[in-house]
Amino acid sequence: MRLSKLLSDAPAVATMQVDGFLDGHVLKWGKHKRIKVGKVLRNFHCRACDAQRTFMSGDELSCLGLGGNQISIDATLQCIDCRSSVEIWFLIGSDSDISSVAPEVRVERYTENLRDRADRVDSHRGPFSDLVKRAQLAYENQLGAGSIIYLRKIFELVTFEVAEIAKIETKKNNGRNFPFSVVLERVNQVRNIIPRRFSSDGYQLFRELSEIIHGESSEEEALQKYKPCLQLVLGVVDEVSRDNEYARAIEELGWNVENISEITGGGAA
Repeated sequence: MRLSKLLSDAPAVATMQVDGFLDGHVLKWGKHKRIKVGKVLRNFHCRACDAQRTFMSGDELSCLGLGGNQISIDATLQCIDCRSSVEIWFLIGSDSDISSVAPEVRVERYTENLRDRADRVDSHRGPFSDLVKRAQLAYENQLGAGSIIYLRKIFELVTFEVAEIAKIETKKNNGRNFPFSVVLERVNQVRNIIPRRFSSDGYQLFRELSEIIHGESSEEEALQKYKPCLQLVLGVVDEVSRDNEYARAIEELGWNVENISEITGGGAA
């Protein structure tokens, strides 16, 4: 398998054996090399075309030695129709000799610079899409608390927007906002923006996000909780009744919710 296949499938982290690409020579720290490993192909939603398109790299990629058994690879990809370009970066690692004839390598880090020219095919395009993208980038860069801060911000924004629409008082006499927990409770009493199956447990989603932000969880725990928290926050934003997905996310977080089996069978929101 050529290295381009592994790069095209990023951010998968499985270790795969690929054809040698360093000609049997160790790439020393700080040294650059152009490598031919096949073209990298990624599917994005091209904003210029307003459709899903394949973005393709050139025949050569830029490689930088990082010492040991790590290399950095930069690639510029173009939309095959309109030629809009984006950049992607990979950190490639190996537990053996990365310069061998058939090294076993993995993608340890993957970053995109889509430059407002493209979006991920599965990216959220609804309200607060910019904050969702920032949360996802923080998560992919192993910034657990940082990713959760963006989710908490989305949760707060949608709650205060509903409060404004419903003409619910959010400010004290001195002009400062009431604590978010107070506003959330008032909003949810008027309009159930939080599905009953997890709002009944003392607004557990609010507490979950707050505890992580205030340093009561490790970075590793924050990273583990990111995906289910993202699912639940987007559920509040989109007001979508997806019972099975909500229940699965709640189980991943380990929340003590009664009658979880009834929820997975399709309870009402």
